[in-house]
Amino acid sequence: MRWEALPPAVRRGVEEVLGSPVARAVSQSGGFSPGSADRVRTRDGRRAFVKAVGPELNPDSPGIHRAEAAIAGWLPPGLPAPALLGTVDADGWIALVLQDVDGVTPALPWTAADLDAVLDALTLLAEGATPCPVPDLEDARTSLSRNLAGFDRLAADATGAPDLPALPDLDLLRQLASRGLAALDGDTLVHSDLRADNVLVTSRGAVLVDWPWACRGPAWLDTLLLLVEVERFGGHDVDGLLRGLSLTRDTDPADLTGVLAGMAGYFLDAARLPSPPGLPTLREFQRVQGVALLQWVRSRVSAGS
Repeated sequence: MRWEALPPAVRRGVEEVLGSPVARAVSQSGGFSPGSADRVRTRDGRRAFVKAVGPELNPDSPGIHRAEAAIAGWLPPGLPAPALLGTVDADGWIALVLQDVDGVTPALPWTAADLDAVLDALTLLAEGATPCPVPDLEDARTSLSRNLAGFDRLAADATGAPDLPALPDLDLLRQLASRGLAALDGDTLVHSDLRADNVLVTSRGAVLVDWPWACRGPAWLDTLLLLVEVERFGGHDVDGLLRGLSLTRDTDPADLTGVLAGMAGYFLDAARLPSPPGLPTLREFQRVQGVALLQWVRSRVSAGS
């Protein structure tokens, strides 16, 4: 969806936040939101990134944007995240007006340079956001408890899952996921939804965008979740990275495997559900991600990790 198609009240509200009419808007593709995503420039030269959505596109998306606005407003300067300039809430629509980051999404498969930039950003996040600077943010164990129980749901009812892999080791996978959930203690701000489309790489380093699922958890969690996508596309020794990176090397490998197992269950369970309104590509993404992640989990189990 493009800037010009937004309700007039939303566009006026954005221009009030920026203090000048929008003279140019360039739509940005990618991601899973059914709303708009535009880099805008005002008549007086101010730049911003604007993302907006309304209930007509997806009934849940406005609430997700509002959650992100509440979190982004508490992020302190110095973190690898865009500043929130303002919000517009009009006619059921919600728009976030954010600092425009002059960067690009990482290429897939991940290059070594892009991966290093994001891993450095995660180190900065752990250093600058421990303790968690966002008040009353849900802890990771609570936030991810339903997600990491996907294999439990598949054990109870696998209806609608004919395209998913066989699960002869389902009991073990459920035990691993339970261990992973129990390991999610910590007081670091965790993004919890890192993929290439939620990152911008600039000449000064990486910036993490799209924060609606942030929570409080262990400093290693974002690194682990980022490597899920890195492993799927190949080209990197992800297990070697987990053993060597400062944020993960002192974590029990079995705890890491447990979280990965829980995430595999989440993706495979979600992939069998009907597509949400306005999100036609989500379920196939989850299926592909789940199948690849399950292979990684089984490889780690075989290796004793």
